[in-house]
Amino acid sequence: MAQNVEEFLSIAVDAAKKAGEVIREEFYKIKHVKHKGQVDLVTETDKACEDLIFNHLKQHFPNHKFIGEETTAACGAIELTEEPTWIVDPVDGTTNFVHGFPFVCVSIGLTIGKVPKVGVVCNPIMDELFTGIDGKGAFLNGKPIQVSSQSALLKSLLATEVGYERDNLTVDSFTNSINTLLYRVRSLRMVGSSALDLCGIACGRLDLFYQFDFGGPWDVAAGAVIVKEAGGLLFDPSGDDFDITSRRIAASNPHLKDAFIEALQESE
Repeated sequence: MAQNVEEFLSIAVDAAKKAGEVIREEFYKIKHVKHKGQVDLVTETDKACEDLIFNHLKQHFPNHKFIGEETTAACGAIELTEEPTWIVDPVDGTTNFVHGFPFVCVSIGLTIGKVPKVGVVCNPIMDELFTGIDGKGAFLNGKPIQVSSQSALLKSLLATEVGYERDNLTVDSFTNSINTLLYRVRSLRMVGSSALDLCGIACGRLDLFYQFDFGGPWDVAAGAVIVKEAGGLLFDPSGDDFDITSRRIAASNPHLKDAFIEALQESE
């Protein structure tokens, strides 16, 4: 491949920062909101940021493939090939953005051979930039990060997200699962951004994270690299291998994985 991964990262960081400036400028203004579903929101900023990011990346990598939440989700089909593919969530945490809750980020991941290789997650409101390159470590604002060393499930901080489905079966399944898990961990957080949940695992703020039925690979492509490079583990909540296209994910430090999988299985 002509370019190296450091160049991929550098250009992705530039794109994320540009989109981050747009988010920061719009954050305190009145939002023009549309509904994609009952509680799934999209704003003009989502589309503007996706266009900005894709245009920036395409200038440098015209032969790469692109998957974005707003463009690809609208088409309904996601095909991840072996080709270098940029997977972008222009505003992860749109509901937070609409409400002025500061857990909002740009998420840009690059897969090569279907494996996440480069990840950038930029929270412009809190001025935090998480980066990771496969085999080269993970960083927050340029400083190395690593997962927590917590080994006791009962002392662990767990994150999850409620998702967008509001049918009785989905809601009951989710609340029953939470009910069981709350007896096994110290406390629970739902910050409203899967990408920032994964970055929380990577820098040790969170110990455990799981989610079912999230939007698509754009929610986790960047965070997956950052978690792995910070010494964390990604896996399916069942304990199987993590599949970026499955819309199921769990993450933890290496000490907690087995106990976490056991707790997740008990909670189903």
